[in-house]
Amino acid sequence: MKDYWEEPEKKKVNAKKIILSVTISIVVVAVIVLVALYVTNKEFRNWMDIQVFRKEVSQDKVATIELEEGQTSNVYAFNKYIGILNKNKLSLYGSAGTEEVSLDVEITTPVFYSSNRFLIIGEKNGQKIYVVEDKEIAWESEIEGNISQVYINKNGYVAVIISGTSYKSVIQVFDPDGNALFKKYLPSTIAVDVSISNDNKYLAIAEVDTSGTIIQSNIRVISIEKVKTDPTNSEENNYQSEQNKLLVSIKYQDNDRIICMYTDKINIIENGQETTLFENNDKKITAQSINLDNYFTTIQEESSGIFSANSVANIVNVDTKDIKNYTVETSVKEIYTKGDIIALNLGTEVEFINTGGWLVKRYVASQEITNVTVSNSIAGIIYRDKIEIINL
Repeated sequence: MKDYWEEPEKKKVNAKKIILSVTISIVVVAVIVLVALYVTNKEFRNWMDIQVFRKEVSQDKVATIELEEGQTSNVYAFNKYIGILNKNKLSLYGSAGTEEVSLDVEITTPVFYSSNRFLIIGEKNGQKIYVVEDKEIAWESEIEGNISQVYINKNGYVAVIISGTSYKSVIQVFDPDGNALFKKYLPSTIAVDVSISNDNKYLAIAEVDTSGTIIQSNIRVISIEKVKTDPTNSEENNYQSEQNKLLVSIKYQDNDRIICMYTDKINIIENGQETTLFENNDKKITAQSINLDNYFTTIQEESSGIFSANSVANIVNVDTKDIKNYTVETSVKEIYTKGDIIALNLGTEVEFINTGGWLVKRYVASQEITNVTVSNSIAGIIYRDKIEIINL
């Protein structure tokens, strides 16, 4: 029989568990504070970007492709490569600046367009086109007439705008294997841009009629499936724009939405209706682009003093219509866009931001930057004698 007066056993305190719980709590609170500071405090965010995330790179710390003196090269970034076209050779360089492959391309004055892993190259005012998939030539062809513009969607469908025939414009469409699907003839309007939907079902043509005293723009939508069997009834829609509104470019986004960029506004076509998303009225817009995936951007200059100005990148989500802003304390000389990357040329710096409004990389040079080429994962800063590579 236990002693009646025996004291009950005391529970032992697990010190390790307490220390671990306290440590985790402190770390969680610290992370929340750091994230809040990063989001709200510009100076802290800039310090973190430079010192912790290493988002700033200087001219002397990047991989370089040397160009021959006096060499006239056409440079274009696509997928994960920097392509240099010179003397009928397309050389593709990786992020380390080493040549990975050289392709025979009989083109001297190129027009480029890329999407996903595809690159199309056409001879400006000539007949040859080449489609490159990753590091290989997928197919090539010759066009009847003169090439004005080329386009390829993310699945490899191609549209070529042709001039120099008895029509004002002709659009020829090819499938990913290089088979010619059809031609669309425009007798009285000029095609200024084309786009193929992400599901490969529709071709949209941006047309402008300047024959009269009033400019008339419109967007014609063609069913690619219907045109194969019934070309005369293949037109799905023809959206007439307001008179004297000059259409500049168009781009299909997800869910068959079409973004339409005019000189003074940006519209969207969805559910059979064209509506305005952004107007330039009463704003000093210095640049704008719809060449992004499910976003568009405008650069708006705002005065910050008597002799100074800030530039604000307004980044608009096509789906939700939400707007993200990214501000730089200087004027933006030029913008370059692709995928979800927006490159802002600030003179001796380039800031690469994403469509979420965050800095991806900042490149700092010791000389004026005149030309940049960008894809979703790599960029090239183009100088007279070299190309400097930025990994994004």
